[in-house]
Amino acid sequence: MDTLGLIVVIATALFFTYTNGFHDSANAIATSISTRALTPRVALGMAALMNLAGAFLGSGVAKTVSEGIIETPSGDDGMVILFAALLGAIVWNMITWYFGLPSSSSNALFGGMIGAALAAASAVHWDGVLTKIVIPMFVSPLIGLVLGYLVMVGILWLFRRANPRRAQRGFRMAQTVSAAGMALGHGLQDAQKTMGVVVLALVIADVQDEADAIPVWVKLACAGMLSLGTYAGGWRIMRTLGRGIIELDPPRGFAAETTAASVLYSASYVFNAPISTTHVITSAIMGVGATRRVSAVRWRVAQNIVAGWFITMPAAAAVAAVTYWLTDLLR
Repeated sequence: MDTLGLIVVIATALFFTYTNGFHDSANAIATSISTRALTPRVALGMAALMNLAGAFLGSGVAKTVSEGIIETPSGDDGMVILFAALLGAIVWNMITWYFGLPSSSSNALFGGMIGAALAAASAVHWDGVLTKIVIPMFVSPLIGLVLGYLVMVGILWLFRRANPRRAQRGFRMAQTVSAAGMALGHGLQDAQKTMGVVVLALVIADVQDEADAIPVWVKLACAGMLSLGTYAGGWRIMRTLGRGIIELDPPRGFAAETTAASVLYSASYVFNAPISTTHVITSAIMGVGATRRVSAVRWRVAQNIVAGWFITMPAAAAVAAVTYWLTDLLR
């Protein structure tokens, strides 16, 4: 049962990573596609490769996920908790993808883990949830919003005397770099989150100790599935991010991607905090859009997106809890 449970959990984790890829591919490339800096297929291919590379650039976020959210469960019950957590996140990803709502796959996973652990009467590290998830969940979008606005103001001032046509062309070329940086940050963050779950499953199954390094095959499998999902594309959400919030031009697309990427790298390397790439890029787009004029941002669309942020964790937690109870009844 332990071996079967481990196989099922790892397979479910990899499928979650795949849904994360096509759900969150919009984060890295929607702005570049909407400004016509990159064609859709070129952008998706680049994002897939950079996601793959980003997965190998660190392990701090994975450690936070595997050790800092819930008490390490044991035996069959531990595998059921992880399975229920992943299923809750997958269901929420599919619902939000269907409606084109750029919610956070990361917060869906965390909500699933918390909901499954509570349903199993397992301990939740509430201090870790507060400091590593809840506070970054609120702070990172605010930083993205303010920093995006300031970066765009700086660009407007620096290029105030530039030829508009040449400036647009230059920023369109620069977006290939900023989009690649955003995709690398997405791989650095989101591939590690699934690695953390797989490592937790391996620890529960006594295949490895918590102190061991992440196996190379785990990195390859998680990064590969994230890249495959990214290349599959998430066109519904891409339309919302690329056009639904504001009509972006190349300078604003560059500013939004650069801002979001810098926040992702800081969170990963400085704080080991698993933040939401969706929250960061969405808030950065709002910030750069507000420099045109506040009314240029479609705040009703933005309001719906923000509402989705608040219900993601509770919704995924509820699905995970129900899944745990049903699976527990069938055992």
